Formats: sequence, C-alpha cells, structure tokens
Amino acid sequence: MAVGATIFIGLGAAQAQNAAQLAAMESKFAAADKDGDGKLTAEEAKAGMPRVSANFEKIDKGRKGFVTVEDIKDAMAVMMGR
Repeated sequence: MAVGATIFIGLGAAQAQNAAQLAAMESKFAAADKDGDGKLTAEEAKAGMPRVSANFEKIDKGRKGFVTVEDIKDAMAVMMGR
C-alpha cells in the first residue's frame, strides 16, 4: 500500500509542477502578446519568449505566421513525450 501511495503522491507532484509550468507559460505569453490578440508573431516571441522564438517554425505547424497558447501547449506535450 505504501508503494502505491508514494506513486500517487509522486504523480500529484508532477501534475502540480506541470500546472505551474503551464501557468507560467500562459503568463509569459500574455506579457509577450503586445497587441492582446491571443497570437504571438515571431517578433513578439523574440521579444518576450526566447524559447518559443528559437522554435517558432516547429511550433507554428500550420505556417500561419503566429502561434497561440494551444500551439505552445501542444509543442510542450510533444517535448515531454505525451
């Protein structure tokens, strides 16, 4: 029983960390989104989210010229193996 509880607690901590990472990313996104349209252009990403900027072409799968929070979440999930 203790092993199961330990695994469960570990999963809870991982989920909390993921939630914190998502919240931090969303906050950075909002700050970088200078025009408040819910989209980051390559220029906005370069100024406010350097990791997104460095991977902009990979994240912008539809070649729209911008990325959204959902695009970044999808890229994060792929990088984390989900």
